[in-house]
Amino acid sequence: MIYFNSDYLEGAHPSIMKRLMETNMAQSVGYSEDEYCAAAREKIKAACEAPDADVHFLVGGTQTNTTVIASILRPYQGVIAPTTGHINCHETGAIESTGHKVLALPTDNGKITAQQIEEYYLWHHTSPDFEHIVMPGMVYISYPTEGGTIYSKAELTAIYETCQRCGLPLYIDGARMGYGLMSDECDLTLPELARLCDVFYIGGTKVGALFGEAVVVMNPALKKDFRFFMKQRGGMLAKGRLLGIQFDTLFTDDLYLKISRHAIDIAHQIREIFVSAGYPLLFDSPTNQQYPIMPDSELAEIGKNFGYEYWERVDETHSGVRFCASWATTQENVDALREAVNNLKK
Repeated sequence: MIYFNSDYLEGAHPSIMKRLMETNMAQSVGYSEDEYCAAAREKIKAACEAPDADVHFLVGGTQTNTTVIASILRPYQGVIAPTTGHINCHETGAIESTGHKVLALPTDNGKITAQQIEEYYLWHHTSPDFEHIVMPGMVYISYPTEGGTIYSKAELTAIYETCQRCGLPLYIDGARMGYGLMSDECDLTLPELARLCDVFYIGGTKVGALFGEAVVVMNPALKKDFRFFMKQRGGMLAKGRLLGIQFDTLFTDDLYLKISRHAIDIAHQIREIFVSAGYPLLFDSPTNQQYPIMPDSELAEIGKNFGYEYWERVDETHSGVRFCASWATTQENVDALREAVNNLKK
């Protein structure tokens, strides 16, 4: 069985495994206060051109999202997000479990607009019943989105300017950030993205690490007491150096971006496999996630040897599915997929 379900199906990049083994018996203090985490923080700040940013290491994406969002919102506030946003549809109500409502805005491509945000903000603040309605307290987007799409620099600039005007901190979920930054359609650099939000995270779990995400806090007002929130939410890993070693490795010699580019190159091939065979796409994704629409009968056949993520029902006989490339996807597996798809048409 060959799996294209997601981008975290393998362990970790060999360079990370090598560093973990080399440092395995070294002693260090806990809770990310060690020299490895310190080195990783400096490399991430340098990559972001943000010397005054705070950098924190957490274990996984859901934990990171709940910790960051809970640290920003007051008890009566909610977070604006796309209806397809990860916090709204793939985290089992984790945000709501902290007492905060996800205020979902409609989207057909995973993205929301500055106009939508401003209209929702003004609707709440001009409603005669505003004290009886959950107040929008921040905005959540992801880069790339759940549909593999990305925000342009102009789109992100407009969103951030609107958020600043409305007093809504902007938080970017970067679980797959490397894949977005290395996309051919990306017109943003990491430093530019960092300057166009209040807080974001750089995903490691899906981009070469065994586990871990790096939260980068840009807005000074959001820095205070963040480690208290981490501890309370179970995010302060005792063996924090395991996170530091991984991110220190990923941000040495541009490894993070190099392995992300590999996934994009592989995704181009996956896209071509399906498009050339006549399958339409659910989303026009320029990143590592590709979404062909296939007859259910053919999905059943290809599913005998290949794993994919079921996405949505298109009509009575067709479904949209996701095939993911990752930093570890091999050419051999892509060639096998190509042969299988071509055989469906014989």
